Amino acid sequence: MPSAEDRGLTPGLAKSLPRVAIVGRPNVGKSTLFNRLVGRRRAIVDDTPGVTRDIREQPAQLGDLAFTLLDTAGWETAGGEALEARMRRFTERAIESSDVVLFLIDARAGILPLDESFAGWLRKRSAKVILVANKCEGRAGQQGLAEAHGLGLGEPIPVSAEHGEGLSDLHEALGRHIEPMPEEDEEAEEGEGDDEAGDLAPGRPLLLAIVGRPNVGKSTLLNRLVGEERVLTGPEAGITRDAIRVEWEWKGRPVRLVDTAGMRRRSRIEAKLEAASVADTLDTIRLADVAVVVLDAGDMAEKQDLNIAGWVIEEGRALVIAVNKTDLLADDQSQSTKAWRKLRDRLETSFAQVKDVPIVGFSAMSGRGVERLMPKVFETYEIWNKRVPTPKLNRWLREMETLHPPPLASNGRRIRLRFMTQIKRRPPTFVLSVSQPEELGDDYLRYLTNRLRDDFGMPGVPIRLTMRKPKNPYEGRRTKKKR
Repeated sequence: MPSAEDRGLTPGLAKSLPRVAIVGRPNVGKSTLFNRLVGRRRAIVDDTPGVTRDIREQPAQLGDLAFTLLDTAGWETAGGEALEARMRRFTERAIESSDVVLFLIDARAGILPLDESFAGWLRKRSAKVILVANKCEGRAGQQGLAEAHGLGLGEPIPVSAEHGEGLSDLHEALGRHIEPMPEEDEEAEEGEGDDEAGDLAPGRPLLLAIVGRPNVGKSTLLNRLVGEERVLTGPEAGITRDAIRVEWEWKGRPVRLVDTAGMRRRSRIEAKLEAASVADTLDTIRLADVAVVVLDAGDMAEKQDLNIAGWVIEEGRALVIAVNKTDLLADDQSQSTKAWRKLRDRLETSFAQVKDVPIVGFSAMSGRGVERLMPKVFETYEIWNKRVPTPKLNRWLREMETLHPPPLASNGRRIRLRFMTQIKRRPPTFVLSVSQPEELGDDYLRYLTNRLRDDFGMPGVPIRLTMRKPKNPYEGRRTKKKR
């Protein structure tokens, strides 16, 4: 099933769509139904209760009904400031902001006390609640389906989110609350995802991934940027599990912020659930325009920080280093200067192929210095999108060839640099036509790459330079022997 995004539901349209929240106690299949309606795996699904913690939003479509779908954390009765209590408050907030609520129960497990408690809370909002009995494939869910009538929320709709059964009945129930999608809404947005677009196409947001180790302040940074509590935060490490997308605007420019799960060293990843979270983060990096790698000022340039930055560079994404909690360094100026110098030295040593990576320091908790981040993000994005005209590039190549001639090949002949062109942006990618590419060597390629970066103003972004041997127009032709 194609996703709602693939069917042309753009971020701008998604903001105006009705909001539908999927709620229920832990482990009833909310994320499975979310993925089914969205059309692709967007939420991590696992047998472990309480996998979902944040509110995940995504455009979705069921037949001719288009809506913004919200996946929520499992509803629990915890109070105070415990993690479960904070998750519950997020779920209650999602319910209050939604037009329709899908209350999901597990028909195989039957009605549990937690279902009854939640149903009592929802009955005050019963006008917008649809009772959905999940896992009704076969006969195993018949008992729970019968029990669901006693919750006082109307006729339960039997579905199987895993197998896609019962969606026509769900469509009919949603149709009582949601108007069918107008035809003009189905037009796909032109230019979205075009890798050769110099600027962001109209309506296409800049995809900004916030990545880093656990507990460095990624979620706090996202909340600070958008100016409200959109994702769950707290002192516990590893709160974020799914990659959470938040639509936002910075000075009128659309941005899709993506908060990701913290990435520990691979040797420490044991649980299947954490491995799935890390895989989700790596997918986010691959799709991002710009990746902000968040570091903790108290332990800058830890090896895992460099590993994460290395993955960003390897994927060819634009990179910005964000050092959070800089208020921890304010008391000792000499220690602060030493820490910054160490960070720059380690970046320079570790990523010689990407010089002058932009670094921004701030405190996400207090907000001091955060305003410097987004200008640097868009500046780096513009550099990442840069194109050098071919005539200008080849005039430069002739100059480089004069200043630093290529080495002699093993046969004693001079290697000739024939032609250079930029074949791609995002990141800047160049092809060099060389008479004997196997003889040129990596040192000369590094020289050209560094000069490209310096002479055309491309600091801090990956530059890819490959070689190609020109075709011989006479190759394969038979030569006529003279008589």
